[in-house]
Amino acid sequence: MLSAGALRAHLLDVRLAGAVATTREKSLERYRLFAAGDPRVLLGLVPEAEWTVPRLLGLMAGACGVSADPGRVAGPETIDPERTVAALEAFAERLGRAARDRVPVLLGTGHPDRLLGFYAPLARALSAAGCPVLTPAQGRRVDITTRFGVRPHRIRYVQGVALIHEEGVRTGSAAPGAHSHSPLPVRAVLDAAAAAGGPLPELVVGDHGWLCGAGQLGIEAMGPADADDPAAFVAQAEGRVRVVIPVDDGAPPDRYLPLAGYVLNRSHLSH
Repeated sequence: MLSAGALRAHLLDVRLAGAVATTREKSLERYRLFAAGDPRVLLGLVPEAEWTVPRLLGLMAGACGVSADPGRVAGPETIDPERTVAALEAFAERLGRAARDRVPVLLGTGHPDRLLGFYAPLARALSAAGCPVLTPAQGRRVDITTRFGVRPHRIRYVQGVALIHEEGVRTGSAAPGAHSHSPLPVRAVLDAAAAAGGPLPELVVGDHGWLCGAGQLGIEAMGPADADDPAAFVAQAEGRVRVVIPVDDGAPPDRYLPLAGYVLNRSHLSH
């Protein structure tokens, strides 16, 4: 298994941290949209405080490792690998406790073509440890607003991980579902679980709308977020999300396997 030092080297080598593929221009644009209350970047979060762009930049510098210099407006964005490793440690501690207590867990992703490499091993290990890995609302329709208008999607589970796919679009192992920021899928899943009499998840592991949408509803949540996803870090700062792992979320799925292995080892779920 990777040591913390080897994990840090991996993060830098494959650009999950350090200088990442996300651009500074994209990050700053997302911060401006968040400050303006644009639902596309709120990810289901209703902020309690007023978050101006300067305040967001300060938060993201401290929590993620982006440059705090407002004059830096172009080039690759940066994520501090030390913060990534520290967050993975906190994530592993909470996951291990969930496994020991055998609590119901829901895993969901808006980046199925990327982050399944991280979530699928966690789902398998949690299930093997005796945690109910929940799969409610299989096949349920959810209408999602896209750049092409409102499109019907369906919830499905791949290797124990919830995602959505657009109706009429063929899915496969290379692209098992649709990219989405929407909190509507997690709301639909939770509604279905409640309507069926439970169980409800005591922990949600996910990203984008799965992470912030669950946290907004008062369910303990944690997961990864990129430098251009301020909602996750605001949710953490305001106490709605437990752990946010700063990491580039657009890399090939195999690059996340060492992160999953590190978490499983640190949480004693690999034994």
